[in-house]
This record gives sequence, structure tokens and C-alpha cells, in this order.
Amino acid sequence: MKALRIHGPRDVRVDNVDDPEIQDSRDAIIRVTSTAICGSDLHIYNGSIPQPRPMTLGHEFMGIVEEVGKGVKNLKRGDRVVVPFPIACGHCLFCNHDLPGHCENSNPEHYGPEGGLMTEKGGALFGYTDLYGGYDGGQAEYARVPYADYGPRKVPDNLTDEQVLFLTDIFPTGYSGIDWANVKGGETVAIFGAGPVGIMAAKSAWLRGASRVMIVDTQQYRLNLAAKAARAEGILWESHDQVVDEIRSKTRGYGADVVVEAVGFEPDRSLGDRAKAVFNVEKGSDKVMLACLSAVRRGGFVSILGVYSSPYDNFPIHQIFDKGIIIQAGQAPAHKHIDKLLKHVSDGDVRLDDIISHRLPLTEAPHGYDIFRHKKDNCTKVVLKPGA
Repeated sequence: MKALRIHGPRDVRVDNVDDPEIQDSRDAIIRVTSTAICGSDLHIYNGSIPQPRPMTLGHEFMGIVEEVGKGVKNLKRGDRVVVPFPIACGHCLFCNHDLPGHCENSNPEHYGPEGGLMTEKGGALFGYTDLYGGYDGGQAEYARVPYADYGPRKVPDNLTDEQVLFLTDIFPTGYSGIDWANVKGGETVAIFGAGPVGIMAAKSAWLRGASRVMIVDTQQYRLNLAAKAARAEGILWESHDQVVDEIRSKTRGYGADVVVEAVGFEPDRSLGDRAKAVFNVEKGSDKVMLACLSAVRRGGFVSILGVYSSPYDNFPIHQIFDKGIIIQAGQAPAHKHIDKLLKHVSDGDVRLDDIISHRLPLTEAPHGYDIFRHKKDNCTKVVLKPGA
């Protein structure tokens, strides 16, 4: 089969590889009909999260069940399914507490309680390096899905792939940022990052009754899309102080009730930012997180959805303490939310496919990575079609 594999920093290729096979009684083999490139994939593509051997990327995919193991009773050949991005067993301590990203059985070689830089990581993720299980992902014609009796959800026939594809990751992730903050109605929400996750967070804020939604980005075209697709007030990032001042000016000087960090450790950076990172032996930058801590009101909530993979010098713990900020971060519990979010889509409460800017055959995936990384051609979200 054809599969998009990482061979090194900024070196992805569509290779011919062996078809996946059933390896465990709880496995399923999925013929992938749609898959997408995620901002998190770019961290591997850039070499910021290392992957020493070739592996198939992609954790946002769906398709048709071709084969199931003997232990899978809830799926059969021909079922059309969407697959949550964490790989989770469904019965360990963490799965039983709706924390599939911390599953203690899916990543046996690299799992542990510490959460270190290169050791004792969390549960497995599709196509997300050996540190997170080493499972091939879904940017391929076929994919092996472990624990298929727990993860995949059947999709109604009346919904297209593109209407439900983002239930795999970015919609549950954006929703988690709002759910963690326990948004009940009337809150002002500020989101940093008008990429796919940020826009899904904005859509989710409205679903939960927010009274005002602002979104920050360095690219005007992304702010334009956020305004159109999620009715979010755009703020163009020029500097830390300018953004924080603008958010405070819109909130009577207090700051937002809820701030969502949807950028991560590889934001757009100046030469000075890059020099600072080299001097401090840091990966990327925590500049967006620092802006979130300033933009939230006292006693407010910050949800960190963007990936952070290294420590940072001079982290402002004093500010968090003085302002009484509540913070939650990590991989979204996609399994926890996917069923109710599928119902929101089915009922017409929310639309997900309006963020797609590019649709490409799998064979053009390297081009998709290039335009997504460099924000060329107003690229916001790339969907790949293995069968095209």
C-alpha cells in the first residue's frame, strides 16, 4: 500500500509499504477514506519531536472496516468509522477515569509516571513517534487500529467524511479546552491561535454558551476564516503587550474569563526569540503561553492545548500564584467527548468542514505538509484522500 512516512526533518515521502495485518484479537484493519494533516504533525516534520526511523504519520483518519480480530464484537467488515487519535485499552485506571491519553497499556516500552523529556511518556498516539507507542498512523491507504472494540465510532450514512473527520482530534481537542474551564454560559473566551484547533475551540465556546469569543493570530487570513467559520473577534498579534492590552480593553481591564492556548511551542518567532531559545538551550518558545497568563483575568482559567515538549527558563510561577490562575493542559480525552460531539454534528448544531482549505490525493501529501507549515496559499487545513 501507499503510506506517507517521515524519513527525517522536513523529509516526508509517499512510500510503498506492507499492508497492515491483525496482530491482536482486539485489532481492526481500516481502509482509510479520509485523513488530515494536523499542526501536531508539524512538530515531527520539523524535527522538533524526534523520530529516528521511518514511520507512517497521521492521527486524524477514518474509513471502512476491512477486517476485525476475534475479540472485536461491535464492528464488522463494511462499517464506516471515525477513529479517536489516542490509542487506549478502555479498562485500565486512566481509561476508567476518561483519560485515554494516559492509558497504561498502549505504550508499554515508553510509559511511566514521570512524563520526562525522553522517558516515561503517556499513552500511545497514532503516528506520533516511538516515544508514543511507535504505531503507524493513518496517512495511508490502510491502518491497523488496536483496541478497536473501544476506540472507533460508527458514522451515520447521511454524513459525509468531511462532516465528521475532525471528530478524530481537533474538534474534541478544541472542545476540551472549553470543557476543562467548565464554561457554563456568559463567559468571555480568548483563544490564542486561529488554526484548526483554535477555531474548533471557538465553535465549542459558543456551544457552551460563551457571551464573547476573541481569537488571536499572526496571520490575517486565518483571522478572517475564524470570523467567518466561528464568529470570533479577531486580534492580529503584533506584540505581547499589544495583544494583552487589547484583550483587557475589551474586558473592562480584567482580562478574559477563559484563555485557550492553541499554538504550542513552535509559534511564529523573531530572530531575537530564536536567539534566546538557543542561548537557553530550549526548544521553540513559550511566548504564547506567557501571553495567555497575562491575558486571563485573576482567578481565571487557562487551557493549554498546544504541544510543549521541553522546559523553559524563567517560567512565571509567581504570576500564576499571584493571579490565582487555574491551568489544565495535555492531550484531549477524545473518547470522552466524541459521542456527544457526533450528536452535535448530526443535529446540525455545528459545522466542521468549513475550515478545510486544501483537498489533495495522498500522493501529494509532501506538498500538503509544505504549504501547511509555511502557511502558503492561505492554507488552514489539508485533507488527504488515499483513494484519489
